Amino acid sequence: MKIFIDSTDIKEIRQAAAMGLADGVTTNPTLIAKAGVPLEATIRSIAEVVEGPVNAEVTSLDAKEIIAEGKGFAKWGANVHVKIPINEAGLIACRALSQEGIPTTLTLVFSAGQAILAARAGASWICPFVGRLDDVSYDGMHLIRSIAGIYANDVDSSTRILAASVRTPVHVIESALAGADAVTVPFGVIRKLMEHPLTDRGIRQFLEDAKRTG
Repeated sequence: MKIFIDSTDIKEIRQAAAMGLADGVTTNPTLIAKAGVPLEATIRSIAEVVEGPVNAEVTSLDAKEIIAEGKGFAKWGANVHVKIPINEAGLIACRALSQEGIPTTLTLVFSAGQAILAARAGASWICPFVGRLDDVSYDGMHLIRSIAGIYANDVDSSTRILAASVRTPVHVIESALAGADAVTVPFGVIRKLMEHPLTDRGIRQFLEDAKRTG
């Protein structure tokens, strides 16, 4: 399973890439606003660091405007993907962009039905939001399993599952078991995945033993 970084922080992205843990990057308007750097400059700089998909999210609501926005994004780097909320306008834009060879990611997916429509529209990736489903007492992992089963049965589909709203190491592990192709996580979750008290204890013990034998 691939690991994407949900971040606009170049330092974090470089750290993840150095460990082989930046197969792609997701951004959204909230992250861009917090960074305080224009979208184009942010995406261009990330695309120079990461070889995989770098997602830039549209802010238009009209299909024609989304298409125009997406075509502009595509000029910022060969690996830039156009991230589009899933609704009628988003599906129309996704279809049009995909037909022109521009990769897309349909986001804010909360149902298997939406995932089916995204695949038919030609989305390269979809982002089911597992954490937000958990927040409202739905099982986010059940959605991942359902979509993975549907896509496995659809020989015409090449759409891949990028589990989003992933907040804990458990979410990462469960997403992998449920059949997600990738997860997108804040850098802090990667740190939590790396850490284990027994690992820390073992390192301390090895160092102490090395001093005695040195």
